[in-house]
Amino acid sequence: MTDPKWSTVDAYFESKLFRADPVLEACLRSSREAGLPEIQVSPVQGRLLELIAGAANARRILEIGTLGGYSAICLARALPEDGRLVTLEIEQKHAEVARTNIERAGLGAMVEIRLGPALETLPKLLAERAGPFDLAFLDADRPNNRAYLEWALRLTHPGSLIIVDNVVRGGEVADPAQRDPRVAGVREMIDAVAAESRLRATAVQTVGNKGYDGFLLARVQAPEPKPKARRAANDR
Repeated sequence: MTDPKWSTVDAYFESKLFRADPVLEACLRSSREAGLPEIQVSPVQGRLLELIAGAANARRILEIGTLGGYSAICLARALPEDGRLVTLEIEQKHAEVARTNIERAGLGAMVEIRLGPALETLPKLLAERAGPFDLAFLDADRPNNRAYLEWALRLTHPGSLIIVDNVVRGGEVADPAQRDPRVAGVREMIDAVAAESRLRATAVQTVGNKGYDGFLLARVQAPEPKPKARRAANDR
């Protein structure tokens, strides 16, 4: 569901707030020419990711779902010179296109693309002690959202941010009659966030070039301390 007015407003903000960006324009063009699905974040959303990563002073970022590298470039631009971004991609073609785009952006030294199913790659990152990451951006297949969230928690630390894209899905997330596996995956992830005492979260609905959708933003908190057991009166 896309209203032409939403795209017009996106274009207005881009014309006022953004300068020409040959790197990101080339990223979109090469992704399109390679036949990749045009499901990357919009320019306005990509800038938001960059600003959030910068405000969080992120030095290590984890991304699940690379596609053509657009969001990876946006996030990596917020990193310091010694920062690192690890992005996971299951499709070899996507990874090849992304690698070219990231190299063209001059970010190849700080961005690592790992090819393979994320649920196989994530345990390897944990075993290698690649984390903890300061920010995790989840933008892959929705049925596995809950599992990705659980791994993001394992690979982050108190104070880290977790961002999950496409959580509104045109309003379908709130429709109890909707049985789409992608919507079910989003709901399962949201239920897991709601039940997790280490996460303080909100969701933001968005409209624009990508239609009606939104993202979830959560901050990892230290585990709540366990209450001390009361000593029996005869033990005092």
